[in-house]
Amino acid sequence: MIFTEEIQGYAERFTSDESEVLRELREHCYAHFEDNSMLSGFVQGRILSMFSKMIRPKVVLEIGTYLGYSALCVAEGLAEDGKVITLDLQEDTNKVARSFVERSEYKDRIEFHLGFATEIIPTLPETFDLVFIDADKPNYTNYYDLVFDKVCPGGFIIADNVLWSGKVLDADQDENTKALHEFNQKVRSDSRVSNVLLPVRDGLMVITKK
Repeated sequence: MIFTEEIQGYAERFTSDESEVLRELREHCYAHFEDNSMLSGFVQGRILSMFSKMIRPKVVLEIGTYLGYSALCVAEGLAEDGKVITLDLQEDTNKVARSFVERSEYKDRIEFHLGFATEIIPTLPETFDLVFIDADKPNYTNYYDLVFDKVCPGGFIIADNVLWSGKVLDADQDENTKALHEFNQKVRSDSRVSNVLLPVRDGLMVITKK
């Protein structure tokens, strides 16, 4: 985390509450999963919800379901009859995600796919108003290329973890860090989009297609 715990706590105190299902899911994650840093945090979840409410997407594609927290957040802003399509590879965490989504008001509006995203994305017939990328870091550039033509003009792509705990500034970079730095470079040099890198939590790259 780049920000201090005190600043993070202050931000949380002055942010609107999440739903009861989201709160229980977040607490369940922190209590039972060692890799709980993969969960979108409370403030980031509220940011994703706010973005979605501003965009009012008809179709959202999420690459990386984990426990379903971010899918539930973006579902809050869906247009009437809108849906979230969420992709993941891990069957055990997917079961948890499905169980919490089933308890929510969005249970009929979140569509789960289990398998490799690079194989699933080309088979999806939909076009997307919003894409959220939060999966294996070496494939970020691949995911960007795979979804780009399926994103509506004026649509958005949001990518998580693009600051990678500040490691993107390191001269000696491991595979994940290098992949994220190259992704950031690719987006910044893409004349087809406008973007802003928000230093929120672990970094959110917000991209809009011209």
